[in-house]
Amino acid sequence: MKTVRFITLMAAVVFLLALSVPVSASADMMEMGDMDKMGDMGMCIAHAEKIGLTDDQIMKMKTRHSDMQKNHARYKADKKIAEIELMDIMDVKDFDLEKARSAVKKIAEIKTAHKLEMLKSMKEMRTMLTEEQFKEMKKMMLMKMGEKEPMKMKMKMDKP
Repeated sequence: MKTVRFITLMAAVVFLLALSVPVSASADMMEMGDMDKMGDMGMCIAHAEKIGLTDDQIMKMKTRHSDMQKNHARYKADKKIAEIELMDIMDVKDFDLEKARSAVKKIAEIKTAHKLEMLKSMKEMRTMLTEEQFKEMKKMMLMKMGEKEPMKMKMKMDKP
């Protein structure tokens, strides 16, 4: 019984230690990829004439895009603070596992709230578009994705 308890505790420690490692560049890039998903808006603004946006649509999108960028900056700061708090909890040899668990949950909640806020913003932006404008934007997004060919896309294309 003590062995099982010890193994379980060690597994939890390893998991929490893995979380305390500084965020890698690839994880940052994934978040930047999330930021690029706001590219619906950025792409619309950059190609406003081709998509056929009105001045009113452009003004509304620029305002919403700016709000999203601010939200993203707050998210990154809040997440970093929560990660530092987790590291502080784990700084002692015999750290409080419940406090660490709570800190991990807090980080997850911050990420979830941010994803949902991004989705809400994307939905708001898309309601500003006519059906034709949305189709043109999607076509441009697909062309842009073809240039980058993300790994996921390549893997899907390689499969029969």
